[in-house]
Amino acid sequence: MIVAGDIGGTKCTFTLFAYSGSLLTPLYRFSRQTRQAPSLEVLLRQFRAAAENAGYALERDSLRSAAFGSAGTVVEDRVVSNNLPWTVERRSIASVLELDIRKVALINDLVAAASSLVHLSADDVLQLNGGSPQARAPMALVAAGTGLGEAILFWDGNSYRVSPSEASLTDFAPRSDRELLLLQSLRQRLPRVATEDIVSGRGFRVIHQVLFPDVQHSFFGDPAVDPAAMITEQALAGTCPACVETVQIWTEAYGSEAGNMALRILPFGGVYIAGGIALKILPKLKDGSFVRAFTDKMKLGTELARIPIFVVLNEDAPVLGAAYAALALAGT
Repeated sequence: MIVAGDIGGTKCTFTLFAYSGSLLTPLYRFSRQTRQAPSLEVLLRQFRAAAENAGYALERDSLRSAAFGSAGTVVEDRVVSNNLPWTVERRSIASVLELDIRKVALINDLVAAASSLVHLSADDVLQLNGGSPQARAPMALVAAGTGLGEAILFWDGNSYRVSPSEASLTDFAPRSDRELLLLQSLRQRLPRVATEDIVSGRGFRVIHQVLFPDVQHSFFGDPAVDPAAMITEQALAGTCPACVETVQIWTEAYGSEAGNMALRILPFGGVYIAGGIALKILPKLKDGSFVRAFTDKMKLGTELARIPIFVVLNEDAPVLGAAYAALALAGT
């Protein structure tokens, strides 16, 4: 058996897999809210106990390897992240799971998600626009959630190789007067405004409060409520005009950033949109706003329109990508 996990700013998901050759069979899935746990080690111990209660004992002779995709940058077997409340270290993971450290992989969560793309089925994705992927052409993954992640896939002659990116920390570039107002407002409280400050979960509240200051919701003052979830819920229900406009602006900013990524690498193999927010606002992504902002790039708009855009519907894609990393370790 192998263990694969997705360590995110909002939630952590661990899955136990059986394997035969390259075939993976999920046996047990465990998911918890990240900030409800005092440490990753506590979460892993809870996972072990729950798996054992379900009949899967994670003993030395049965568990062969583990791999985890984690939000942040992996530096010397340790994750550096602004979106996690505690430290993630490869050595402590190995200790809790009683594995040789050489049998544990710690990778960026976007690298894990990108690694899953070649293993996804047709039912795991939804195409937003026309066009067919070009074989062996570059691909891009853009995922907004607690933060914003981006990754690039290049064909190396034998298979796709994933290159991580910190493109989310590039400077936010406003496209309209409203977005310029957002930038000016954020500059009053931030030394530098990054794309992630808008195109992420926290961006919904920023957009709403800056552009619609006269519309105040009671949940803005409740630390137990996620403002992004409430704003998107009311927008999709049509019960709050300010929320409707907020989600419109956010979606256009997201599409524009995905288009910026496409300009950088020309991913005619496809652009994949992942992350928890995409699934929550899927009706909005499907109405054309995202694609129009994606292709609004002057003379190159026609060329960008040829790039197929897919939404990843499988929320456990990062777990699947990590599972294949663990599988590679299991046989070594």
